[in-house]
Amino acid sequence: MSGHSKWSSIKHKKGATDAKRGKIFSKLIKEITVAARMGGGDLGSNPRLRSAVATAKSENMPKDNMERAIKRGTGELEGVNYEESVYEGYGPGGAAVYVESLTDNKNRAVADIRHIFSKSGGNLGENGCVAWMFDKKGYIVIEKSAIDEDALMEAALDAGAEDVREDDSNFEVISSPEDFEAVKTAIEKSDIPYVVSEVAMLPHTNTNLVGKEAEQMIRLMDALEDCEDVQKVYTNADIPEDML
Repeated sequence: MSGHSKWSSIKHKKGATDAKRGKIFSKLIKEITVAARMGGGDLGSNPRLRSAVATAKSENMPKDNMERAIKRGTGELEGVNYEESVYEGYGPGGAAVYVESLTDNKNRAVADIRHIFSKSGGNLGENGCVAWMFDKKGYIVIEKSAIDEDALMEAALDAGAEDVREDDSNFEVISSPEDFEAVKTAIEKSDIPYVVSEVAMLPHTNTNLVGKEAEQMIRLMDALEDCEDVQKVYTNADIPEDML
């Protein structure tokens, strides 16, 4: 499976030119708030909150922002009540698209997401129409230039990783969601730098897109990422790197 087939890797490559820190902070604050509401404000006993805070730290979010978000989630401060939803559909060329949303207005969210799909050559489908094409997995990407393969294999597999894959420039460490934190911790303790680290929806197979369809797909994914009610977007589209 090629590394650029997954949107997480594409986002990493595009990151140098897409400075959208304000929107990144907004999405992370929502995730921290909901994680604290659902599992409490203690990082030690709340894996989802621990992961959200770690991501926020990696994006250099100020500590005060994180603390306020946790307090809104636990009810110590007043805050907006966000609802989680999943939307599924098809992009150009029939590529599957899986959207995770956190919103305080579900009617606005579904209207905006449907509009983005139709405007970009796709269509919003029924729940379940593409979910079966993905598995929820721990997903960590390490650039090949940063680590010896044997050292990575030893650290990852000993910690419970299911697989270590590679493409021309990256290693991809795959784990179950339950083992993700243990694998990530083992990689960090081995001083192995990673460029992507998340629990993600990974596709079983990929849909190859080129030309106009690839361009439309990139626009669709960018528009969904920019939507205030969208937290994460996944696709099985395989887009050539030169299209970026």
